[in-house]
Amino acid sequence: MTWERIIRTGRATGVRIDAVLATVLTAELVAPSRHLWLVSPWISDVPAIDNTSGSYDSVFIDPSNRIYTLSEVLSLLTDSGARVAVVVRPDPHNNTFLNRLRRNANGENLRLLEHEDVHEKTFCGDQWLLTGSMNLTLRGMQINDEAMTYKVGTEAAATARLDFRHRFRGLE
Repeated sequence: MTWERIIRTGRATGVRIDAVLATVLTAELVAPSRHLWLVSPWISDVPAIDNTSGSYDSVFIDPSNRIYTLSEVLSLLTDSGARVAVVVRPDPHNNTFLNRLRRNANGENLRLLEHEDVHEKTFCGDQWLLTGSMNLTLRGMQINDEAMTYKVGTEAAATARLDFRHRFRGLE
């Protein structure tokens, strides 16, 4: 069974995707997927989990009261054994995020690919999928009108991972 929710974000709706992203990443820190895929043409090292109040101390090995960025959380997941594959366009905008991820992640569990034609925006684990129009950038998460579908269920996530393995051979 799959649970699905469409989330429309932007200034007009007043809705942001931050809480959903923090939820999926917190769940991943507690019980990491075997393989995570992050496909986004443009990506920034966006704030991922706001632990300034200490609310998420229990999910971090060595917690501190601060905001954890996306590259930090993905790096922690590679340290816990999750294999993380990231597909982006070859664009200078992505370099800060990619360089931080390369520097901090467990290289054995990290696969990076720059693909000229990628336009899809999907983030998925073993049992969930977040897909839609939003790039993982500050503008995509906080300003632009976007539509994202959050699906929880192994079938939808498995189908996406299978498609990614086929399209981006060698990353898994």
